[in-house]
Amino acid sequence: MTHHISLTDIPDLNGRYDLYGAVHKGLRKAGCDLLCRLGSTDFDNADECEAVLGDLRTYLMLAASHVVHEDDNIHTVLQERGVSTGTVDDQHDEHREAFADLEKLAVCVSRAIPIAKRAAGRKLYLAFAAYIAEDLAHMHEEETQTAPMLWQHFSDADLAAVEMRIVSSMSPEKNMAFMRIMIPAMNPAERAALLGAMRKGAPPEVFEAVMDFAVRPSLPPKAVDDLVDRLKLAA
Repeated sequence: MTHHISLTDIPDLNGRYDLYGAVHKGLRKAGCDLLCRLGSTDFDNADECEAVLGDLRTYLMLAASHVVHEDDNIHTVLQERGVSTGTVDDQHDEHREAFADLEKLAVCVSRAIPIAKRAAGRKLYLAFAAYIAEDLAHMHEEETQTAPMLWQHFSDADLAAVEMRIVSSMSPEKNMAFMRIMIPAMNPAERAALLGAMRKGAPPEVFEAVMDFAVRPSLPPKAVDDLVDRLKLAA
């Protein structure tokens, strides 16, 4: 797929609701971290191999869910306003094919005889690198081309409602998995804004669960302290 991207024609937010920002940051960081791990994995080590394949499958699950969330909640509302989403729809179809191909390659790694493990791991690494390259370009297009169409046709309140529908459609376990990749990818101000809004709008037990199972395990102590200070919470 040819991507129509520009390194200079990037629209400013200008205070508008950033529907893509947090989740795309999370997917970018998680994908790039995983790519580096696949490149350095000792596929001859059974435990190391099993661990990275498990994390790959978690990543693919989240990426596939994200594609569905955009199809069902973002593309549909744009289409209702007469805006074509054909390009990103086609890219999502290619992503689904890539997810299936990557799973097949992961199975090949699992089933490879010892002498063939490294070769199978290399194929998986290179295939995942190609997928990440495509996805990075795809997300760039969404944030520089699709987002302005959303701002043109919808209010910030409308976009916040779209995001809430996506969040509400997921299980608590999947929501927590997304939080684990999003929180460490955000800058300190973004983290404080997200967690501050959650603290005000979510039940206390939900907020505490996110702090305990997504925030603290994924951030270095200094970043946790900074967040706590920004939120003015008891340490």
